[in-house]
Amino acid sequence: MCLAIPGKIISITAQLDDTFRTAKVSFSGITKDVNLCMLPEANIGDFVLVHVGVAISKVDEEEAKKVFNYLKEMGEVEELDTPTN
Repeated sequence: MCLAIPGKIISITAQLDDTFRTAKVSFSGITKDVNLCMLPEANIGDFVLVHVGVAISKVDEEEAKKVFNYLKEMGEVEELDTPTN
């Protein structure tokens, strides 16, 4: 099953081209690098749904926390613990 995981943007690396703009996104304390090519309007503090390393939509904080808790209960967020790089 393919899932989009909600997380909060904590920093953005500005690039000349929005295609390569990236963000550090926190998933309950676990931070991953995420591509923002599909969300050029995303800002620090926004909650986004991330699928395969790409932010695909913005969500409000309440919805993000609710979805993350459901996924955690189902055991679908363990892969976030694997190191990046």
